Amino acid sequence: MYNTALRMVNDPFEAEDLMQEAFLDAFENMDAFEGRASFGSWLKRIVINRCLNHLKKRKIDFAYADEETWEKIPERNVEEHNVQISPETVSQAIAQLADGFRIILSLYLIEGYDHQEIAQILNIQPSTSRSQFVRGREKLRKILIQQFEMKM
Repeated sequence: MYNTALRMVNDPFEAEDLMQEAFLDAFENMDAFEGRASFGSWLKRIVINRCLNHLKKRKIDFAYADEETWEKIPERNVEEHNVQISPETVSQAIAQLADGFRIILSLYLIEGYDHQEIAQILNIQPSTSRSQFVRGREKLRKILIQQFEMKM
């Protein structure tokens, strides 16, 4: 649950606080647990909701830019160089993304939500979720390429 909170808010202290608050919410509302899903997934949903409520107060910025305004990704392909990228490296790169990109990538790739569910959670359109995912993935790819090139 801590890792989920950390991926969402990108701050270890905030993640700890939000996780603890989510646990308190869960135990105070244990009678609301209906058993339709596992306890772990119910608790994770509380953690995610707690984090999203916190982030809404910070005003998550979703990028709405024309395709022409985005920087071109270098044509180099990391796979050509047979490079192993560690999970820690990817995690650090994800942490560098803007809130909107990081949250949608985390919800989609790590938590397993689809774009319709993400749209409902974040109160955005599914098309916004998809475009943020694509743009966030490209930004992540660019960060990883830059890190790779710095090591060369």
